[in-house]
Amino acid sequence: MADIKEGAEKVMPYDECREKREQVEEMFDSIAPAYDFMNTAMTFGLHRRWRSKALSALQSLLGRTRPDGRDLRLLDIATGTGDVAFDLARRFPYAKITGADLSAGMLDVARRKLAAAPPQVRGRIDFEQADCLALPYPDATFDAITVAYGVRNFQRLAEGYAEMHRVLRPGGVLCVIELSAPEPGLTKALYNAYSRHLIPAVGRLVSGDSRAYSYLPESIAAAPQRDAMTAIMTRAGFDRASWRSLTFGAVCVYLARKGE
Repeated sequence: MADIKEGAEKVMPYDECREKREQVEEMFDSIAPAYDFMNTAMTFGLHRRWRSKALSALQSLLGRTRPDGRDLRLLDIATGTGDVAFDLARRFPYAKITGADLSAGMLDVARRKLAAAPPQVRGRIDFEQADCLALPYPDATFDAITVAYGVRNFQRLAEGYAEMHRVLRPGGVLCVIELSAPEPGLTKALYNAYSRHLIPAVGRLVSGDSRAYSYLPESIAAAPQRDAMTAIMTRAGFDRASWRSLTFGAVCVYLARKGE
């Protein structure tokens, strides 16, 4: 059967000759040294607020039974430089956290941060290189999974959600943070000018990668958003999939659960 690509799956970082997985890994290896700076600069620091809103919602769902995270196992997919994993460690002081990413370059940055963290944090976080479409974990391993700004980079989005569903325990929670295009209007017009022109120009200057920050707005525009995204989650087996829009629609937080 032909590999039929849809939406953001068709948007490639560099060329049409190689698999998206390979190109995404290459791209994030390339921009890893500049990633944290660019993340803060291009969102005006709002990425911290978005992460806080999303993880507070996750904490509310998980905290009803184990507010300190005792015996919880949490997985952060597309962990990048580890910001979500470190925030999870702060919120759940007894949880065991795994951060998984394709990019060795991004994981190098995350591990340097981990080496500088307090001992009680270092002992609870592991960073591992892994493919989101073939996670190296047994069925029903984790109580919650987070993905921040990663799902639109999946080579096959539906398969990625199916893998996350597989490794979640019954009753487990999925929390996805993803950039999105604002609804039509003045905000969208300003967003288009900013994302299509200013971000690529600054990204080229700071990271040295002439393509990575042009890929960013293209992949956002092509990715399923809001109800279309929750529909894919539901088809992958998740229950009660919902979304919440933040900052005039520039980002969405998605929550879903695996049935008991």
